[in-house]
Amino acid sequence: MKVYTYSEARRRLAEVLNIARSEDVIIKRRGGETFTVSYRERVTSPFDVPGIDTRATTQDILDAVRESRSGYRFAWPNAEDAK
Repeated sequence: MKVYTYSEARRRLAEVLNIARSEDVIIKRRGGETFTVSYRERVTSPFDVPGIDTRATTQDILDAVRESRSGYRFAWPNAEDAK
């Protein structure tokens, strides 16, 4: 664990942040207050997924959503095919 004064931490901020990637860093102020700098990995959203290229237009997408909400069900031509 590295300890820096406030002034030293300001002068060497990039170094302090790089060290904080592997260990906690303590910054002490003149009045006796201490602060801890620690690294946190970036938390990603489960909805943060890469996009895809498609030729679908906005209208194609809206039509598909409208159709899916209309209760449309595929009818099998032969009952045996549904099994």
